[in-house]
Amino acid sequence: MDDIVKLTEGVSRFRTQIFPNSRDLFQRLASGQAPLALFLTCADSRIVPSLMTNTGPGELFIERNPGNLVPVYEESSVGVSASIEYAIAALGVRHVIICGHSDCGAVHGIMDPAKLNAMPAVTRWLRHGQEARRRLECDGGPGDGPARMHRLTRLNVVVQMENLLTHPSVQAALARDALQIHGCVFDIATGAVELYDAAAASFSELPLVVEARPGF
Repeated sequence: MDDIVKLTEGVSRFRTQIFPNSRDLFQRLASGQAPLALFLTCADSRIVPSLMTNTGPGELFIERNPGNLVPVYEESSVGVSASIEYAIAALGVRHVIICGHSDCGAVHGIMDPAKLNAMPAVTRWLRHGQEARRRLECDGGPGDGPARMHRLTRLNVVVQMENLLTHPSVQAALARDALQIHGCVFDIATGAVELYDAAAASFSELPLVVEARPGF
């Protein structure tokens, strides 16, 4: 029960301490939303999109699933596809961000499917990431575990960005020059974020921007 108490106490603090200070914001949001981007990331509890992007309520439309996967579009499949379509066609977001992260359990499963024998539903879901593993093997990828995880995590983001292009709503928005697609990887231990550069076909760390302060 201790875990439930922690959550209910958190709700109480939100209602009594946080919400009153943001009442005007929530009243504006009550009639609609206009998010800046669709942020598609992993369901991992260590990833907090609003925290890492310094955004607030109404600024991100978030889709989360194990491994930040984007299935290739098919009419019989909804779920992730519905979130993508709604964010682009209904909300008019102009950016889609696919964010992977370090020490991703789903990527571990993609790299070593035998670990998932007791989780058939997870095994089926992670098939959407097998193209990344295939590319790792074709590359003759790094030999040791950590280096392979590093490489596979980034290949997975690239493959999911490519899968995104099979979705009709994405194709239509790109044709109107009304959408940009971004890929990134978040390192849990350091807080670093690497962005994908399609022209260079590589990831590089996002530089820090230090805000100027008076007197400095």
